Amino acid sequence: MKRMTRYFSLALLVPLAFSCTDLEIEGTDSLITEGFAGVADVRSEIVNISNTIAAGDLADQNGLFALQEVSSDEYIVPTRGSDWGDNGRWLSIHRHTWAPDLLDITRAWQGLNSITINATRVISPKSTATAGGDINVQKAEARFYRAWAMTWILDMWRQVPYRDIDLPNSAIPEVLTGQVAIDSIATDLNVAIANLPTVTAGDAISAKSSPTKAAARHLLARLHLNKHVYLGTTPDPSDMQVVVDNVDAITADGYTLAASGDFFDIFRPSNDVETIWWSPADAGPRTWLTLHYNQDFPGFNDGGGWNGFTTLAEFYDLFEGAADTNYPGDGQEERRGVVHDPSSANADNLGIGLGFLINQQYEQDGTPLDARENVGGVPLVFTRETEQGEYVSPDDNAVLETSGIRMFKYHPNEEGGDRRRHIVKYRYADAFLMKAEAMWRMGGDPTAMINELRTTRGAQALGTVGEADLLAERGREMYQEQTRRMDLIRFGQFLRAWNLKDASDETRLVFPIPIADVLANPNLTQNPGY
Repeated sequence: MKRMTRYFSLALLVPLAFSCTDLEIEGTDSLITEGFAGVADVRSEIVNISNTIAAGDLADQNGLFALQEVSSDEYIVPTRGSDWGDNGRWLSIHRHTWAPDLLDITRAWQGLNSITINATRVISPKSTATAGGDINVQKAEARFYRAWAMTWILDMWRQVPYRDIDLPNSAIPEVLTGQVAIDSIATDLNVAIANLPTVTAGDAISAKSSPTKAAARHLLARLHLNKHVYLGTTPDPSDMQVVVDNVDAITADGYTLAASGDFFDIFRPSNDVETIWWSPADAGPRTWLTLHYNQDFPGFNDGGGWNGFTTLAEFYDLFEGAADTNYPGDGQEERRGVVHDPSSANADNLGIGLGFLINQQYEQDGTPLDARENVGGVPLVFTRETEQGEYVSPDDNAVLETSGIRMFKYHPNEEGGDRRRHIVKYRYADAFLMKAEAMWRMGGDPTAMINELRTTRGAQALGTVGEADLLAERGREMYQEQTRRMDLIRFGQFLRAWNLKDASDETRLVFPIPIADVLANPNLTQNPGY
């Protein structure tokens, strides 16, 4: 596959063979030893944690993103000749046939656990030194980051290792599960909400790259929306009310839906009314992973995209518009975007469309693009569906190279170019949809809310909104934002069959714990089926 460049040091992550007892990140002081004396510089450690979230397998197309997106009906990564094979790694995620030694699982587990231990060190009463700023706010940020990491661990593995840093380094971490884990996360978030700053929708975009009250409330709402999944119960109205209350508090801070025509502006590195929390992570992988090799743009020294990730036709068909094209005027809703207008040059988009790319693709001057010469130079026409996932013979090259609709929200021709660092983590439309779903789960009618969103995005209003409509609307709004897996699970659709995937069994609702960690920590139990 194409070279995937790293921009932050990965030295923060521990070697693969280490267990969760060894997931400490070296920041400003030494590893935990007998008699932990506190973090030497709290401010620097908070920066260290933020950089971990913005780097490597917690930020690019691998690890966390792959497990949330490629495991769903949003993405498939076919083997295109010699590219994207990776010993079947990508197809195993899409087909739900992954094994405990899958690299994406191991690295996501390690990265998330490293955040929990480093945040715990910061939160300790023994950590009192800081190079600047309010230490109470910094510790609140650490609580948010720990809650963020622990929520992902609970969601993906249902078992959350927790180390008491006052115990000897040789002590085996305890493991939090179920209600205990949920209560621990909720406690962190409530303390964070009490101490984090209030940042409104109108404040500078720079203020939204750090944890805020709104970000903590967003995560608290998400935790309670999914709580019944983690406990294996039915939704509790009291939990749904927590969702509603926290979203209402976010709304009170001025956050609202972006105006019609501004959907893709949300993902640009400028202020908007929807962005609640963003990370200074490289936006390039969100774009390069799907564009074709010949879709070139300034600043990328490898000659175009990586030609990997494609969406499924059934997911594309969730949107309003023509089934086989996505050119301007094809009746598409705003969120589906457009392919570059073939009738005239468009200096703003470099010839590259946005949203969903299907059918013929074009140069910046409107010239139709071809695929690479080594596959016959056939027209670069992205097909509706990926008919086969694996390369078998040279005859497959031309078909595989152009197969599948391409999907992305971050355009390369933005401020900072294709190297800009701005990935939206939480935004208001997600909170808005969480509230609508919580109301529905309490027996209310979400139709008015869903239609408010749909008409804002240029889609037709629905007569009534039910379960399938709620899930579909979340798909249309939140694609590529790492919510699809948990949404499909919450609505009971994650195990069904889709293109190039057979129906899977319930063991695939969670991921296996890396084998080395199970062997090292007897408090961990390998998840069923692995």
